Amino acid sequence: QVQLVQSGGGLVQAGGSLRLSCAASGRTFNMGWFRQAPGKERALVSAITTSGEGTYYAGSVRGRFTISRDSAKNTVYLQMNSLMPEDTALYICAAAARDSGTIFGGYDYWGQGTQVTVSS
Repeated sequence: QVQLVQSGGGLVQAGGSLRLSCAASGRTFNMGWFRQAPGKERALVSAITTSGEGTYYAGSVRGRFTISRDSAKNTVYLQMNSLMPEDTALYICAAAARDSGTIFGGYDYWGQGTQVTVSS
């Protein structure tokens, strides 16, 4: 069983930046970041393929967030710039245990979540 340990997050003013990290204890395939705001469903924010060559961004974060991964460290990062109050949510890292053929689903492992709060 692979464990995902998240770090980063916190409170930041609008326009600021934060970097989230998610370290896996073993090998993973596609990895992604989800977020869930109070009263809303969990949504995929960004994802990256096993090789790191393919990425996805939700429309609301495209151009502001950047996902990357360090395969040697089994770690995925989410650099968040130009943060807005609407980005306030619990951010959750996810990883696939096998090649599921899609970065939009098939995640088997989940991180503990980290709160990101953006003040106006």
